[in-house]
Amino acid sequence: AEAQNPRRSIPKAIKLTFFRILFFYCLSVLLVGMIVPYNSKELAFANKKDTSANASPFVVAAVLAGIQVLPHIINACILIFVFSAANSDLYIASRTLYGLASDRSAPAIFRRTDRRGVPYPALFVCTAFACLAFMVVSDDSKKIFSYFVNLTTIFGILSWISLLVTYIHFLKARRAQNIPNSAMPYVAPQGLIGTYIALFFCCLIALTKNFNVFVHHDGITFDYKEFITGYLGIPIYLILIFGHMIATKSRAVKPEEA
Repeated sequence: AEAQNPRRSIPKAIKLTFFRILFFYCLSVLLVGMIVPYNSKELAFANKKDTSANASPFVVAAVLAGIQVLPHIINACILIFVFSAANSDLYIASRTLYGLASDRSAPAIFRRTDRRGVPYPALFVCTAFACLAFMVVSDDSKKIFSYFVNLTTIFGILSWISLLVTYIHFLKARRAQNIPNSAMPYVAPQGLIGTYIALFFCCLIALTKNFNVFVHHDGITFDYKEFITGYLGIPIYLILIFGHMIATKSRAVKPEEA
């Protein structure tokens, strides 16, 4: 929404994201899997580490290669990455809240901005929620951190489900109104079928990502806390969607009328 030239920057960002995922995730995991044996003692040691870069399989690969200084470099990189992620997430959260308020879907106070256009009430509220991260400074920080990961992951997946459903209806409306691909600044190469496939896997992951809470082993019973944090987002998501539809009396729009 705030890009200077979205017709040029959005397609470029989408293509770069694909190659970044391919290079930084798929290729790096493949290489680490080829370097580090599955029965490595160093890997078993990393699994027992609660904090620091020593828990990373990339560090294990570096140690096996005899590069001793790399864990310190990765620690420094993690600090930079965390700062960058926190900065961008606060930006996204505050602008989203501001956008909702501008659309009359959130309290009007969040429409306020300072002289530079910064929505400071929205930024303060989002920063207050970010302070919940200090809960990990407890004795059971690893458990608290897993709860945060569970909550943010399920809401992230639900956001992608919303995007995919929206895109499916957008494509149906475009086809119903005979708008050709040539009239669009950018067209997703996978089209409608690829969107349905992505939607299927997102729904599958949302339902099964915390399957371990149902598996009892080593005397461990059902973990209701992990179940709540892992699946709480789904009923909240549905309540908010249908609650908004009931409150605003909104109805589905036919593709030819969109």
